[in-house]
Amino acid sequence: MRLYGKIGLMLTVTTLAFGAPLGVRAQDAGHAAQATMLAPPAQTPWLNKSLSTEERTELLLKEMTQSEKLTLVFGHFGSDGEWLNTRGDIPGLKWTQPAESRPQSAGFVYGVPRLGIPNQWQTDAGIGVASQRGPNPRLRTALPSGIATAATWDRKLAHDGGAMIGREARLSGFNVHLAGSLNTNRDPRNGRTFEYAGEDPLLAGVMVGEQIKGIQSNNIISTIKHLAFNNQETNRFTIDVRIDDTPARMSELLAFQIGIEVGNPGSVMCSYNIVNGQYGCENQWLLTEVLKQDWGYKGYVMSDWGATHSTIPAANNGLDQQSGWPFDKGPYFKGPLKEALDNGHVKPERLDDMARRILWAMFETGVIDNPVAQEITEGTIDLEAHAKITQADAEGGIVLLKNERNLLPLAATAKKIVVIGGHADKGVISGGGSSQVYGVGGNPVEGLGLGPGNDFPGPLTYYPDSPVAALKARTSAEVVYHDGADIKAAVSAARGADVVIVFGTQWMGESFDAPLKLDGNGDDLIAAVAKANKKTVVVLQTGGPVLMPWLKDAGAVIEAWYPGTRGGTAIARVLTGEVNPSGRLPLTFIASESQLPRPVLDGDITKPDLRPTTNYNIEGAAVGYRWHDKHGHKVLFPFGHGLSYTQFTYSGLTSDVVDGRLTARFTVTNSGVRDGSDVPQIYVSPVGGGWEAPKRLGAFDKVHLKAGESQTVSVTVDPRLLANYDSASKTWNIAAGDYEVKLNRSATDQVAAVRVSLPAQKYDVNGK
Repeated sequence: MRLYGKIGLMLTVTTLAFGAPLGVRAQDAGHAAQATMLAPPAQTPWLNKSLSTEERTELLLKEMTQSEKLTLVFGHFGSDGEWLNTRGDIPGLKWTQPAESRPQSAGFVYGVPRLGIPNQWQTDAGIGVASQRGPNPRLRTALPSGIATAATWDRKLAHDGGAMIGREARLSGFNVHLAGSLNTNRDPRNGRTFEYAGEDPLLAGVMVGEQIKGIQSNNIISTIKHLAFNNQETNRFTIDVRIDDTPARMSELLAFQIGIEVGNPGSVMCSYNIVNGQYGCENQWLLTEVLKQDWGYKGYVMSDWGATHSTIPAANNGLDQQSGWPFDKGPYFKGPLKEALDNGHVKPERLDDMARRILWAMFETGVIDNPVAQEITEGTIDLEAHAKITQADAEGGIVLLKNERNLLPLAATAKKIVVIGGHADKGVISGGGSSQVYGVGGNPVEGLGLGPGNDFPGPLTYYPDSPVAALKARTSAEVVYHDGADIKAAVSAARGADVVIVFGTQWMGESFDAPLKLDGNGDDLIAAVAKANKKTVVVLQTGGPVLMPWLKDAGAVIEAWYPGTRGGTAIARVLTGEVNPSGRLPLTFIASESQLPRPVLDGDITKPDLRPTTNYNIEGAAVGYRWHDKHGHKVLFPFGHGLSYTQFTYSGLTSDVVDGRLTARFTVTNSGVRDGSDVPQIYVSPVGGGWEAPKRLGAFDKVHLKAGESQTVSVTVDPRLLANYDSASKTWNIAAGDYEVKLNRSATDQVAAVRVSLPAQKYDVNGK
């Protein structure tokens, strides 16, 4: 790995794409020998690009032996791991990554050289090309967190970000990107909230689907994950989620359904948790009935790393590929699956289906037609261009929550700005766990001793783009930094400043759930400084919502999330008004944990073998703002909320039915003096009730307008968002009657409404 100046990264990776495995363990030698013994076929009609994906898949499948099919369904961990060699539940295991796998990568699956089926090189993803821990992590561009991208409410930004990280994955030698994180936010304490896309099925499904579409535009496979209801990290391997079919289909499963329709991912990753008594990765209802039969999904289901628990139930109930061996307690889809086939416990037709789905994904995405380079991959990653993409994403997702006394944008007349806390002199924080991207320039803040430290999901990592440095470059004021460790000293520094900017951080990561508070002395620091100087701006870098006991004293608050590689610059540009904030909350900021369906999380993270249950039927499909609407909660900041430095007015709302679909039409005008972007939101309510909550988000758009400019917007509401799902008939049913179509700025800020009468309508399981 060599760095060239500031804008380029040249990669030179030596691999064997189609060769027989070199130096593999004895248990992997069988298929290698078999691959070298069989002669390649005389003709390869499946390489004819004029044929359909289905035709090519069937032509290739019929040439495969049982051993070759078994090769495709078994995946290995792509990194050496000392911790695996000491696991007590795998006696004598000495794990060495496959010789052909990319160093410090997530996974690897052998291909079939004689048939031209390439190896699968898998990288953890989410916000970029992640690395497993080790001596030489890849240094790559990091997008903002998934929740930050969702906060843009901008389909194009989501697609462009996906295309960027997919491009870096391909240039890094990977053809499977484990991105597309979609679990809806039932609990804001979930340690992976930052990876996901919020609480609403429409917003989450559209935004994640667009990112997947962007990733796969690089001829690589993207996943969508984790199917399903992986909504907390406490006892994530053992918790049994109880939820009925109807509310499941109208909440998180609808988000997955929309995400799959928009993004067409090659793979679905099943989840760790149990759902209604069956593990997610051997759950017949989820994997076979819902995903494959009802939705007609053609790709394959891969397990999460360590989420496979059996051979026969897993194979027969819908799992197509065991991933990341030896994270599981057995190589279930290797020798044991062959034995199950030989004994008739798994039918040959099921193995064919498993292999068919993997081949379909490889053809559909272009993995076979456009393989990563066979022996040497050399590509230039344009780091500067990619940094601009991640910066645009960060700027689009920053949410201005509060702005009293017009503290923002920062006044040009300010002579002294004091910045306090959050290591803002060094960089911006990122979330931890498998999605961790190691940024170019290294980690500027080390040895913090926060949480698990350097153990998983650490190391706690910052990206070296300093908000303080970016501010200094954009203002003539004196900018002074104080680390905030001593609250009294910070208060003293704040007094007399024209503006004080306090940075508060909350580190979240895979494997633990987080309290809704800032790290360290963050809340006490903000409270003390805000009381000492009324011109206090708070910049939050959090994985999700936090409580704000200091809110009444703070003059302005922005939520910057985990803003990625160029996050410091993005924050500074928003603070100074170089960029007009346009982010909107993709999830509710509650006022108290008592407002949650489960004020106390089920389970006990100190007891990993505990097998608790959690009842999601409490809220059912009334997730997030729907739950708070139903119970009349006064929340801190509602779903969809976000302020601007300009003003937008709405007019001319009309609604009718066009070709059987409910549409809304209205005009948005930028009536202020600054250019900016707005997110008009359409909510729908049945006048006579009958839904799980008073209203649902039906449609949205992001509109970019110059000062004084107007634009007419037309949106269509998916019929599933107007319907209740009937499990017995597997249909979506719209009740006849009057509906209010509401034009809102947020879930609680209604601007206009019209009534429309809808006839009774019935749609199939896919809303057709």
